[in-house]
Amino acid sequence: MAPYSIDLRQKVVDAYERGVGSQRQVAELFGVSISFVEKLFMRLRSTGAVAPKPHAGGKRSRLDEAARQRLAQWLHTQSDLTLNELAQRLKTELDIPIGLPRLCRVLKQMQLSRKKRRSMRRNVTPTR
Repeated sequence: MAPYSIDLRQKVVDAYERGVGSQRQVAELFGVSISFVEKLFMRLRSTGAVAPKPHAGGKRSRLDEAARQRLAQWLHTQSDLTLNELAQRLKTELDIPIGLPRLCRVLKQMQLSRKKRRSMRRNVTPTR
C-alpha cells in the first residue's frame, strides 16, 4: 500500500492546527485512521516534516549473483530442467532452499523462459 500523499498529510496538520476539531474528528473528516493522525503528529514533532519515511528496501534475495550465474549455466547445458529439478539442485549443490513460485519469479527476472516447446506437431481436430 502506498503512503498517503504529502498534500493530504499537510491538509490534516493544517486542519488540526486551525482548530477544526480533535485528532479523532480530523481523522474522520479526511477519511483516515486515528492512528495515522497520531503517528503523523509524532513524526512532525520528531523530524519537523510530514513526509513519509523512505522505503526500507525489503528482504535480500537468497540467490546472489553467483547462484544466478550457476542457474543460468545449468539451463544452458541442460535446457529441459524443470522447476522442481532446479530447486533440488539449488538445495543440494548450493544449500539454498527456495520455493517454486520464487524460483519462477527469479527466472523471469533473469529473462530465462521455462516454457517448453513441443517437438511434435500440434494435434488438430478437424472441424465439420
